[in-house]
Amino acid sequence: MAERRYDVLGIGNALVDILARTDEAFLLAHGVAKGSMQLVDERQADALYAAIGATTTVSGGSAANTIAGVAALGGRGALIARVRDDALGATFAHDLRALGVAFSPAPAASGPGTGRCIVLVTPDGERSMSTYLGAGQDLAPDDLDEAMIAAAHIVYLEGYLWDPPQAKAAFLKAAEIAHANGGRVAITLSDAFCVDRYRAEFNELIDRGTVDIVFANESEIRCLYETSSFDTAVDQLAQRAVLGVVTRSEQGCVVLDRGDRVYAPAEPVCKLVDTTGAGDLFAAGFLFGLAQNRPLEVCARLGAIAAAEVIQHMGARPQSDLRQLVIQSGLAL
Repeated sequence: MAERRYDVLGIGNALVDILARTDEAFLLAHGVAKGSMQLVDERQADALYAAIGATTTVSGGSAANTIAGVAALGGRGALIARVRDDALGATFAHDLRALGVAFSPAPAASGPGTGRCIVLVTPDGERSMSTYLGAGQDLAPDDLDEAMIAAAHIVYLEGYLWDPPQAKAAFLKAAEIAHANGGRVAITLSDAFCVDRYRAEFNELIDRGTVDIVFANESEIRCLYETSSFDTAVDQLAQRAVLGVVTRSEQGCVVLDRGDRVYAPAEPVCKLVDTTGAGDLFAAGFLFGLAQNRPLEVCARLGAIAAAEVIQHMGARPQSDLRQLVIQSGLAL
């Protein structure tokens, strides 16, 4: 069995986030569904970028944000994601490595450019995302670093990338490697949009034991089990042999562990600025705690602290010292 060099290894899209403040009239005028993620091609991404005002550019990508959060908490993180050898790709790789995150594979010399996500933030803090996946959607099994995967306590898969056939094959191969080396596999359902497209396949991953841990928010879990009732959806997930983690924004979260349920509150927030990355950072805190064998109540608290930090500023990566925030909350690291 490989030495555990990483607490969490993420596999997902490599994206650079371009954030801009706007209003609902702009969303309507440009056909952007509020609060959701839509895929766009390069032409659409360029047109939307040309129409928005002042922007803030930061490295993003759901799994990458989670791994950045793990590193900010003092954990050992790694990421497998595909970028192009262009300016955005260089920025993405630099920002991760500056946090101490191991990053693989090498940039692609040809093909689509590095992916980008235009995040439009309305005055209520809600974010609406238009994503050009670019090079990220070409992730394939050959891009996997098997030694890195084998050395991780937990491998974290990003549901947003469950689309191209080669990416699916990469996910399944990574899960097989992780399990063969005694690791656990987690998946985030990412968005109700993703669940609606791949409901049967996500359920198959859960029911066949391909994944051991499932992260979802309220809308995603209701969509997964095709019900308007949150309680009914949670009951369905509770029957599966997985660790289920369901977030409910200001209502906190519920953790389902083979019949047991743990309810945990959200952390207080002084001012909601931008919800981008809330789920990603919650997963970061929870997985960091899980890799450290902390009780589920503590894992949920760590997730809540990380999520509360990120929604009080623009951007999906921590800007405050997460370790210090955890210590101030009374938790020991």
